[in-house]
Amino acid sequence: MCLHLTGTQFFNPLVDPALSDAKDLWNQELISENRHVYRAEYLAVDLFHRRREFKGALNPETVNASWIQSQIGGRFEEGYAKGVHDQDAALILKSLLEIDSGIDLLSHSPSVRAASLLWFEKILDAKTRKAMSDWIGGFAKLAQAYPGAEPAVEFRQRLAELAERDADQWRSLFERDVTPTAIANYLFDQLIHASTKSVCSSRAATLFQSFTDSIPEVDRDKLLAKALKSNESDPVRSYVLARNWAKAFLATHAAVDEADPADDYLDELAWTILTGGTTNFRVAKVSVAKPLTGLVGSHDRIKSGKMVVHYHELLRRVGRYMTDVVPRYRNLNLTKTRLVELARQDMRLDEFKPRVLTSFVRNRLLDEVYLPMIGDNLAKQMGAAGENKRTDRMGLLLLISPPGYGKTTLMEYIANRLGLVFMKINGPAIGHQVTSLDPAEAPNAAAKEEVERLNLALEMGDNVMLYLDDIQHTHPEFLQKFISLCDATRKIEGVSNGRTRTYDLRGRRVSVVMAGNPYTESGERFQIPDMLSNRADVYNLGEIIGDSADAFEMSYLENCLTSNSTLAPLSTASPEDARAIITAAQRDTLEGIELKSNISIDQVRDMYEVMRKLLRVRDVVLRVNRAYIRSAAQADAYRTEPPFKLQGSYRNMNRIAEKVASVMNAEELQTLIVGSYEQDAQTLTTDNEANVLKFKELMGVLSPEEKERWDSIKYAFVESVRMQGLDSEDQAGQLMRQLASMRDGLESIRQVLARAVAAGGDGKEERMDARIDALRHSLTASAEQLAGTLKATSQQLERISEHQATAAPPDQKVFVQHKVPRVLADLIKGQFHLMQEWLRPILTESIDNGRDLERLKNQLDLMQRNYQEIESTFDAATGEEQT
Repeated sequence: MCLHLTGTQFFNPLVDPALSDAKDLWNQELISENRHVYRAEYLAVDLFHRRREFKGALNPETVNASWIQSQIGGRFEEGYAKGVHDQDAALILKSLLEIDSGIDLLSHSPSVRAASLLWFEKILDAKTRKAMSDWIGGFAKLAQAYPGAEPAVEFRQRLAELAERDADQWRSLFERDVTPTAIANYLFDQLIHASTKSVCSSRAATLFQSFTDSIPEVDRDKLLAKALKSNESDPVRSYVLARNWAKAFLATHAAVDEADPADDYLDELAWTILTGGTTNFRVAKVSVAKPLTGLVGSHDRIKSGKMVVHYHELLRRVGRYMTDVVPRYRNLNLTKTRLVELARQDMRLDEFKPRVLTSFVRNRLLDEVYLPMIGDNLAKQMGAAGENKRTDRMGLLLLISPPGYGKTTLMEYIANRLGLVFMKINGPAIGHQVTSLDPAEAPNAAAKEEVERLNLALEMGDNVMLYLDDIQHTHPEFLQKFISLCDATRKIEGVSNGRTRTYDLRGRRVSVVMAGNPYTESGERFQIPDMLSNRADVYNLGEIIGDSADAFEMSYLENCLTSNSTLAPLSTASPEDARAIITAAQRDTLEGIELKSNISIDQVRDMYEVMRKLLRVRDVVLRVNRAYIRSAAQADAYRTEPPFKLQGSYRNMNRIAEKVASVMNAEELQTLIVGSYEQDAQTLTTDNEANVLKFKELMGVLSPEEKERWDSIKYAFVESVRMQGLDSEDQAGQLMRQLASMRDGLESIRQVLARAVAAGGDGKEERMDARIDALRHSLTASAEQLAGTLKATSQQLERISEHQATAAPPDQKVFVQHKVPRVLADLIKGQFHLMQEWLRPILTESIDNGRDLERLKNQLDLMQRNYQEIESTFDAATGEEQT
């Protein structure tokens, strides 16, 4: 027996002692039927045993198919078909009731009657026998006075206890249906009967007569009577001997009544032989078998719509079934239910069912762009309906975008509509350390569980969507394992129950989807093997795909309908209504709007006002989205400003949309937008200020002070990028940093002069004088540092030359560079030239402004001469290479 997931190729053998004990019941479909018992028989016997519950309402005249139908309501596990089993059960039950109505004490089987009489008359001591007869006889007199009196349970209970006490003497002689309870029931019915004689069936009497006729009287007296008399002291041995005589006779007796077989009367015939005949019995001439016709059910016991109802055989056979098979079958079902529930919990099957979010909106972008695009890929992977179905199924669907664009929601919706198992593998839980599909090699429990789930999806092998989420958190070597799965071979190596296995998924309804954010962690961890990307259809859900700009921009508005209480009715209305409101907001008028839904004019007006404000929010979010993607796609070496990390996804749009009201003014709306992104920026710690200023720049709401601060941040960032890689312990590095500081000072002067010129000269010359003096001191310090560096270099070169003069000639030429590198000199000259060009227009403009700036001109001339002296020093230090 195996555990199977429907719709898949998953089969897992189940091992449990309870299953092994009930192996003969594995193929039984219903609790009420097997190959020995017909379900209509089961129903009829069950109702027959419960006949006392109906208080006389159950008789052959009242039993019909309609009455049976009223009794089987709710018994669904027994599998009764209306018009079939109810009709057959009515025929069988009616036959049982007809036989039972005239059978009297013969309702007890021949074996039970024989065992009861053997024990009560031969084994039980006379004193106890008389006591029990008198005790039960007393109730018989009570019953004559009060026919409706119910006997106390103590009568039958005491008889059963006595029979159980002597059970070791008689139990082995009879079948297991002969129990102390059955003996007690018969003896009680016999002892309260008006007749003092025990009852004997006419069938047993006929068989006894045939038995005596088959043995000559001389032989009968010589052989049988003598043998029985010699064992008279031991009733058990006498009975065994008599039964052997009866069995030998029945073996030679030709069967004349197949409906009532003679073998069923073996024990009663043996008792009759033991007691010397039927003289002391009351022979009851009733039939216990009845043939039936007109049965409509299908079973091995039914031949051409015919079956024989034998009172004792039917009750015995179905009774054994009820006491043996039914409890075992129920226990088997409980075991299977328990094992299935344990497997459900261990495998977490509820997580495999795709669940579409209640906030999901099937927007225009989904209908016009995503579904056709993804549908083409899934048709390539799983096949398409019709004659044009591909036989070379292959491929991979790779979805990328920043967080919040609904990659997982979209694929879960598609899996739900296609009826696929949605097997989501969590990339962050797997991590960068997992490079194998073997769960035993996983570094932690979470990663092990994800790898086991992946292998389970491969075990399913059909009607499965394998979805790997956030693959930027996984190792490229781990992704390489899927290369062969995504080509025409559709094979992959996995591990199941600790054993390696090759999964061949060719021709199966299996799709492989990967999703990730290439912009996280500076993109350094988003590494996809080229052989895998070559097999993939790659789509970026965070950018405009093809000519779908209008649908992409509208999707921001359609997706936020469920988030805003005013617009929520549109999410359940016709999609045309939402688009009509959006179009009206874009046209800035409600004229000509027509809605299919029954929405009041006041609601429409509120929706219109909210949508107008959401258009403003949408535009801001779109600008943020484009800035985020553009910033994330740049390498750090080429940046001119700090990276922008605020996002403009559907999630951001919904978070703002839920707070937008129709009565908001423009200032309140702007405060809401800025406040939302300022909250997002709180998590960026040191990047908080730069990202907020960049966001305000995108919105065009920077104040003069914020603009000045933003410019200084960008300038400092660029300088930081340029100075990357310089060693602070190196003298050349120190010089470059000193020159950078000097240039920063000149930049400050340029900005001050620019503002002064723009203001027409407003008495800020004193501050410029101070800055120029500081710059002169800086240049002097730089020149002194450069001279010291050159002197130290010259001394080092002299020591190297002296060492080489006394050393042995080398085997090969060694070049010693003892000059200031040309590139360094050119760099410094370029910096000086750049600063000079910065100052030249400022100087010219300053002279034109008046004679008050004459002193500034002189100071700048002096600074220019200092530049030239430094350049001369560098030129002198630049020489040819020596060997």
